[in-house]
Amino acid sequence: PAMCELYKQWGLDPGKICGVTTLDIVRANKFVHELTGVDVDEIDVPVVGGHAGATILPLFSQVPAARSIPSDQIPALDKHVQDAGTDVVNA
Repeated sequence: PAMCELYKQWGLDPGKICGVTTLDIVRANKFVHELTGVDVDEIDVPVVGGHAGATILPLFSQVPAARSIPSDQIPALDKHVQDAGTDVVNA
C-alpha cells in the first residue's frame, strides 16, 4: 500500500507493482496444474501470509481445480510451495 501511494505521487501505475507473494501464487498454480492436469490459466490459488517457509499459506481449499487432490496430499503440497523458493536458491 505505501509503495502504491508513492507510485501514484510519481504518476506511475500502481497496478504494475508485483510483490513477492506473486511468486508463491505462480508456484502454487503450477503445482496444482501438475497434479490435476487442469489448464494453469484456470487455476488461481490465493496465497496469504509471508514469503518464507511456514509463513506461506496457499489456500488450496478455495480453488475448484484443487478439489480433486486427495486431502492427504495437501500437507505435502503446502510444504512444496513453502520450500520452493529455498529449493531454487539451493539449486
